[in-house]
Amino acid sequence: MEEALAEALVLSRVQFGLNIGFHILFPTITIGLAWIVAWFRIRYELTREEAWLRTYKLWVRVFALTFAMGVVSGVTMSFQFGTNWPGYMNRVGNIAGPLLAYEVLTAFFLEATFLGVMLFGMERVSGRMHVASSLIVAFGTTVSAFWILALNSWMQTPAGHVQEYGEIIAASWLAVIFNPSFPYRLAHMLLASGITAAFLVAGLAAWRLLAAPHAVAALKTLRFGARLAAVLVPLQIFAGDQHGLNTLEQQPAKVAAIEALWHTERGAPLVLFALIDEDNGRNRFAIEVPKGAALILTHRMDGEVKGLEEFGDDHPPVAPVFTAFRVMVGMGVAMLFLSWLSQFFLRAPPRWLLWTFAGFTFAGWVATLAGWLVTEIGRQPWLVTGILRTAEAVGDAGGAKLGASLTAYVLTYAALLLAYIVTLTHLSRKG
Repeated sequence: MEEALAEALVLSRVQFGLNIGFHILFPTITIGLAWIVAWFRIRYELTREEAWLRTYKLWVRVFALTFAMGVVSGVTMSFQFGTNWPGYMNRVGNIAGPLLAYEVLTAFFLEATFLGVMLFGMERVSGRMHVASSLIVAFGTTVSAFWILALNSWMQTPAGHVQEYGEIIAASWLAVIFNPSFPYRLAHMLLASGITAAFLVAGLAAWRLLAAPHAVAALKTLRFGARLAAVLVPLQIFAGDQHGLNTLEQQPAKVAAIEALWHTERGAPLVLFALIDEDNGRNRFAIEVPKGAALILTHRMDGEVKGLEEFGDDHPPVAPVFTAFRVMVGMGVAMLFLSWLSQFFLRAPPRWLLWTFAGFTFAGWVATLAGWLVTEIGRQPWLVTGILRTAEAVGDAGGAKLGASLTAYVLTYAALLLAYIVTLTHLSRKG
């Protein structure tokens, strides 16, 4: 019996992880891309240049396709709250339900309504109304992120709730929404989306320039994407630092796993690379920067950082959190280097730069997925920190059913993702 429950827990976690990982790819683009598309539309309205019109018409189609993929995958994911994790809604549904409903009522309907005007109303409404529709859709995507991040942040650092008759209810919705980690997570996600969209725009424009070197619209788009990335990546580094300080205060076990710090230390080193030996609680073949972790996390060379020993078994698995964090940071550094270096060559981009940007088209996805692995695995073994353990929320679906549905999800999502990428590259090559 215990083995069956353990199997169901693992398969349910893998299945939900696959669903949320696939879903987050598309909002990560649409949140930032909506504002970029609105800017393209404003530029055309102000200049009446044909290049900006062509750019807008291309990218509004990309946005619509990406938005649709996000909606479909989001609906699938929401079903799993009931099928795979009934204990979640039974325990904290009085918090999660309203926040998810607010997202639909205040954001999704707004986006869906005015997206129709964006796509089909350019010749039917005034220029000002069409620009306004683009801005409203962009605002709607940001509001959507606001509510989803409010719920996710509350699960990480719950606040503003009380328990009555075994259920969690809100004592203060302001405290629930603006919980201790929410401002940092919202800023981090919005910037991540902006960076992802900037590299997508620049990367697909580079694909177009490789096929048609004199495409004016693609050159304008490449310059815009590269310059936007050069501004947003440093802001993300600052926001990430502030987020790290907040995580150290609110979720020290997660930070200990990120740093693979087994024992509490003053002046803890920064582990750049190591093979994690969780069974023996040690790092093999570690490459370290002396006092680096203490300096980054506490801004003091002799700052104290709690080790995993402080939390007993109540800490996340170290290897995936440690590895994913370094993938995220490494990709961020690479994007910073490329965006800054490119500024010297944007007047007449050489082919090596175009190929590099083309290769970085989906770099934001890599960083975002790595960041979400850190966020979600780093919360374990809790589904809602201090309130609900993951093992307490899993449903009673058998391993055979979960395995079959997981296989179906993998095959379906792989086909959808391939079709999406092929469609985007095809659109960009056509111009």
